[in-house]
Amino acid sequence: MANKVKISSEMELKDRLVAINRVTKVTKGGRTFTFAAIVVVGNENGIIGWGLGKAGEVTAAIAKGVESAKKNLVRVPVLNGTVPHEAAAKFGGARVLIMPASTGTGVVAGGAMRAVLDSVGITDCLAKSKGSSNPHNLVKATIAALSEMRDAKTVAANRGVSMEKVFRG
Repeated sequence: MANKVKISSEMELKDRLVAINRVTKVTKGGRTFTFAAIVVVGNENGIIGWGLGKAGEVTAAIAKGVESAKKNLVRVPVLNGTVPHEAAAKFGGARVLIMPASTGTGVVAGGAMRAVLDSVGITDCLAKSKGSSNPHNLVKATIAALSEMRDAKTVAANRGVSMEKVFRG
């Protein structure tokens, strides 16, 4: 993927807990409880990553999730606080649709999608989640939809044409 980002020391990443799940393992000696946390990190300026952490304590699971999220960061084009164009993606049973919106609309999304869109720095967009509401698959589908997006400058550079030609045809 061309939009992968390497983490640098000066990058300010904010982490956001999307969901935490208590998992029970039943053994001969009784029940063992562990926690799985899905975390999203972003700099609120076009960089986003997600991670899954599993541990015996909630804080350790979140810390592991943050470390995992920092290892797979992607760059997303954000134009004036919204997305450049419509995008749809699917991961497992989760389907997402993300559309640009005018200034002042806000982020019209729920649950896991809102956490991802806020972390990437999108302030105005319309989003719809269809199918599964599983937070793990929703986060992955939302990031897949965002990573498919291209701004006009990138499209012009890839095609070897001017910006005028991209818009006028």
